[in-house]
Amino acid sequence: MPEQEFQDPPPWADLPPVGPARPQPAAGARHGGRASAEYPMGSWQTEPSDGPRQEDDGERPPSWAGPDADDEPPSPAPPRAPGGRALRAAARRRRRLLVMLAGLVVAAGAVTAVVLLAAGGPGPASVVPGTLITTFQRGELQQVPDACGSVPSATVQHYLPGKVKVASPLPVDGAAESACNWTVDQAPVYRLLQLNLLAYAPNGLASGNGSATFAAIDAYDSALAGMQDPPAHSAEPRAIVTTLPGLGEQAFSATQVFRRGGAVTDVATVVIRYHNVVVTATVNGLQHSNRGNYGPVSASQLSSAALAFAQSAEAALH
Repeated sequence: MPEQEFQDPPPWADLPPVGPARPQPAAGARHGGRASAEYPMGSWQTEPSDGPRQEDDGERPPSWAGPDADDEPPSPAPPRAPGGRALRAAARRRRRLLVMLAGLVVAAGAVTAVVLLAAGGPGPASVVPGTLITTFQRGELQQVPDACGSVPSATVQHYLPGKVKVASPLPVDGAAESACNWTVDQAPVYRLLQLNLLAYAPNGLASGNGSATFAAIDAYDSALAGMQDPPAHSAEPRAIVTTLPGLGEQAFSATQVFRRGGAVTDVATVVIRYHNVVVTATVNGLQHSNRGNYGPVSASQLSSAALAFAQSAEAALH
């Protein structure tokens, strides 16, 4: 086929000149590729001219590896950041923990306050109006001195002439109680002097706030009422009672006359209350007996002996 000639269009056509299109060299040609028998068009011709050029980033797997050989395993999904629901749940847990800790602190404070109020620390517990006292207060005694040793020997010899037998009964309330008996049995003198010291403890059944002092007040009032107005059909005769001001916090003396089986016995009693301790001194003297040669007896001497022993015991409490 004859080679065609390309002529430029005439000037009046106002068209661009026409010429044969020159192929753009490949990337390798710009680097100065040179033709060879294998690559007649130069080193920029990297693939056969009869097929499209395919890019390959790596080696191809062999044909026997199967169609899935070049499939890479899917990468694991990244951990999911906590959303709004998880944050709200965590906030609720923190609030519950704070509320529980606050409750424990309040409860511990309440328990500590109760323990300090009950124990009273180094001193007596505070008295709160309207509350029940369960501990010993200032000035109250939890134990009493020995009753026999609380009375001087000179006092014993003065009011109990003759040979005196001393006996100390076993206390019922431990160190809170002490008792002593002095006896003279030599006709015509018979004397039995009994001294008892008892420290009362707080008692929920006592009057007032249930303190130890109120328990002692109740015991003192009961003894006074029994002297002034004995129960009906009682063997106790009505006593002549005299109040003793200035002795302890409360004190009274009483005299009674007992008549049994032809014998007549005069009894003098002095009761003193000092805080929560009640001191009781009782002197028995035979005025007349149906057997033996006892009597007579002076009632005033019996009252003086009871008062002297009670005063000595009360003084030992200070």
